[in-house]
Amino acid sequence: MRVRLIIALSVLLTATSALAHHSFSSEYDSKQPITLKGLVTKIEWQNPHAYFYVNVKDETTGAITNWALEMGAPSGLQKQGWTRNTLQVGDQVTVEGTRARNGSNLANARNVFKDGKKLGAASSEGQGN
Repeated sequence: MRVRLIIALSVLLTATSALAHHSFSSEYDSKQPITLKGLVTKIEWQNPHAYFYVNVKDETTGAITNWALEMGAPSGLQKQGWTRNTLQVGDQVTVEGTRARNGSNLANARNVFKDGKKLGAASSEGQGN
């Protein structure tokens, strides 16, 4: 009886975890590449995805819009040489990524450029999930 309970709980936890993690194509449209330039306003170094936020100035109107940029998990970023201090609030960055399907100010970062250096972003784009 106890073994069945443990197995049932394990299956339930695995299914819940799988549902909580979205696939790239369900949230982002690979046909909507985007390049953003601006100042970092916030960094969230957390699982399952790290996020950072950038104030982007419209070249035509001068209006500033805050964008959320999703990256991979902190462990994936660390494998690419990132640390918690790679980005700081106030840093000027350029980000290449893919825009959210819903048209919001959200994108999945593919590459981040800071001080002329190209950083990856541990993106799940193209991984067939």
